Amino acid sequence: MTKRRRAVVAMVVTVPLAGIAAAMALVTRQPSSGDMAAGTASGPDRGGHFLLAVAVILLAAYAGGLLADRLGQPRVVGEICAGLALGPTVLGRFAPGAAQWLFPSGVLPMLDGLAQMGLVLFMFGVGRELTGMRLRGTGAQALLVSQASLLVPFAAGTAAAVPLVGRFTGRAGDPVAFVLFVGCALSVTAFPVLARILTDLGLTRTRQGQLSLFAAAVGDGVIWLVLTGILADLHGSGPVGVLWNGLIAGVVTVVFLGPLRKGLARWARSRPDAGEGGQGDATTMVLLTIAIAATATLTTLIGVHQLIGAVLVGLAWPSGRAREARVAERLSNAAKSVLLPFFFFGFGLTIDLGALRFDRISVLALVVLLVLGVVSKTAGPALCAFLTGMPGRSALTLGVLLNARGLTELVVLQIGYQAGIIDRQMLSLLTIVALVTTMMTRPLLRLLGPAAVEPALGAQGQAGRDAAPLRDAPELTSLTR
Repeated sequence: MTKRRRAVVAMVVTVPLAGIAAAMALVTRQPSSGDMAAGTASGPDRGGHFLLAVAVILLAAYAGGLLADRLGQPRVVGEICAGLALGPTVLGRFAPGAAQWLFPSGVLPMLDGLAQMGLVLFMFGVGRELTGMRLRGTGAQALLVSQASLLVPFAAGTAAAVPLVGRFTGRAGDPVAFVLFVGCALSVTAFPVLARILTDLGLTRTRQGQLSLFAAAVGDGVIWLVLTGILADLHGSGPVGVLWNGLIAGVVTVVFLGPLRKGLARWARSRPDAGEGGQGDATTMVLLTIAIAATATLTTLIGVHQLIGAVLVGLAWPSGRAREARVAERLSNAAKSVLLPFFFFGFGLTIDLGALRFDRISVLALVVLLVLGVVSKTAGPALCAFLTGMPGRSALTLGVLLNARGLTELVVLQIGYQAGIIDRQMLSLLTIVALVTTMMTRPLLRLLGPAAVEPALGAQGQAGRDAAPLRDAPELTSLTR
């Protein structure tokens, strides 16, 4: 960031918020109910509190992401930590009065609405990224690696969860759901975070990058299906209900990926592109947002989680036309930069890492889950890749990439906690696992070095000719620094 940009940020953001903090410190009396209703000088009304909360959350997320980037971590790690800091873990513990004043109970539902919208739009972007994957000459290996990336940590997670049932099961009190859910939590790869890491390090067109994206997409798709079945069973659907919901969901998926996708492509080709910034862009963005919200509602009604509907819209949305790609990119970027921090804030409110009971069982559970999560998620696909012809060091790089859990696991954990599958203690422990495994990715890649990265196989088999210039690229060379 340039000095001029820092000065602008200081003038328009930091200084006003510092003034608000100073005003808070000077207020010595609590406003009466009449004052709060009228919005007098003693404090803002509900709308004022909401806007202040929006400013604080976005500033904290931006600062956290900037700090994480400086430390060589994905920005999402800093944004997650900022959300935890605004909750009971930090602000609620050291300044409970300020936390209550900044985020009163009346504005929390409004912030949650922003979080839900951001999460749905974000998952639409994930669906779009899935359609852009291309595998050349590694189809069989990709399928085997994806299965190893899913089944090995899933088996490890379910085995580790069995002795933890009586201690960390949520209010639903379903041991089977608990065991399966822990398996899901350890099997997840954060596809969006992985895609961002690959882009930042220039690894998207490498063999490991393409294989890891494919394995993450397949694995996370299966995890969402398993999680949907768990939730349906918890809601009393029974085996017949689960199968019925699965059948309906399958029909909806076929419709979206078949005729609807083709129809959207024809619709996009029939519309002239007036260029960037035209009225057509605004109309398309409104229609797209309506489609995402409506499809998310539809999947909820048929017993499938709302995020699946958003992913389906992303898979069906045409990507070959400039206007549609431009509008979708803007919507996804707005969700990631403006709306998604509200999800991190809401997630941070449900967790108090400072109140964790680090007794012998909790410490043992954390260590076991962390070790099993790292070893199974890294060694499983790495061994599979090695046995199918990839050099050992390169195979280990692939396993390291798949070990990043990040945002996707946080979404899964939030769903499990709200459904009563896990309790607050297990939610906190698995959150630590998600953060640690994501933060390990870049340091481990630097340790392995650029020599462990292979170029993707080209259509004409030019991997050997392209290997040297690819490994000399500045993005890959930065891994060693």
